[in-house]
Amino acid sequence: MALKFRKVKRKVLNGDDKGALKYYAVAKTSGISGVDKICKLVSARSTVSSADVKAVFDSLSWAMDLELSSGNVVQLGELGNFRLSISSEGTDTEKQLDAHKIRKARIVFSPGAILRSTRNNVSFEPVDVVEREVEKECERPHMD
Repeated sequence: MALKFRKVKRKVLNGDDKGALKYYAVAKTSGISGVDKICKLVSARSTVSSADVKAVFDSLSWAMDLELSSGNVVQLGELGNFRLSISSEGTDTEKQLDAHKIRKARIVFSPGAILRSTRNNVSFEPVDVVEREVEKECERPHMD
């Protein structure tokens, strides 16, 4: 199945074309698969119940938090790896760089083989965008 995308006009933020307006592709999602649905799908392929899968997800989240906070890379087999990354302000000297210069931490996910294959083999299909007319405000009788 093809991944659908919308065409969006945006201002170029840097480079030779800075300030120009160009069209970019933006992925269009078709819905949300929540934890309950994922638990049911996993349960259907195994001998464990949906509630057991949910319990494992809850424990996995707790364990990942613990390990990432300790500075470890969390490897989850074919799913992939998670690690913490930070960004900081640049300084002129090493001595000037301290923890106060760190702006934020983020979690980086590196997909495993199956997800990399999905990412590398996806096809794309544009979505027809129908522009809606702006409805004129109707005069409604006032209730006194």
